[in-house]
Amino acid sequence: MLRLASLPTLAGLALAAACTWLAPDTAQAAATVGQPAPAFTLTDTAGRTVSLADYKGRHVVLEWVNPGCPFVQKHYDAGNMQATQKGALDRNVVWLAINSTATSSRDYLAPAALAGWMGNHRAPVTATLMDADGKAGRAYGARTTPHMYVIDPQGKLIYAGAIDSRPTANAADIRVATNHVNQALADALAGRPVATAVTQPYGCTIKYAPQ
Repeated sequence: MLRLASLPTLAGLALAAACTWLAPDTAQAAATVGQPAPAFTLTDTAGRTVSLADYKGRHVVLEWVNPGCPFVQKHYDAGNMQATQKGALDRNVVWLAINSTATSSRDYLAPAALAGWMGNHRAPVTATLMDADGKAGRAYGARTTPHMYVIDPQGKLIYAGAIDSRPTANAADIRVATNHVNQALADALAGRPVATAVTQPYGCTIKYAPQ
């Protein structure tokens, strides 16, 4: 089912070929909030090995990213994703951006190109990770870009879903949206249970490599 609410007509037509809202019954199995987050070891855009286990004892945000996706562009071009990233890092939270786009996809960016895009957008992430074979993405059940997860210091998944409450590619909606990631971190860092722990992700379908 295509999600193009609040988009101008021409922009909506331009997005129709690539961007989808995935209903629960079409989604792959997902990691479960309240359970241990799936472990992974990936290579970042500079060729360094990064494991989720490296950050045990800290809160971690995972962001699935694809620069070719208009929903990703919405949040980066408006500075919303960077502001959310900075707010997290300022509170000693780790932020890992993960790209699971297959090398065969026209949206695939090689590590240097992806690093350049993130740098041009001044994204203050801890690391940008390559997952071209899709193993990490599939382990989490990541479906869209963006798709967001928050992990607590014990390695338990405490939030999974959308970045915010306005599932459109219209940047004007950001100012009236509830930022679910900010709220999840606020709850977790205050020692409270996350009030809204699961939401419906929205964005462009992740272009996974065939299995």
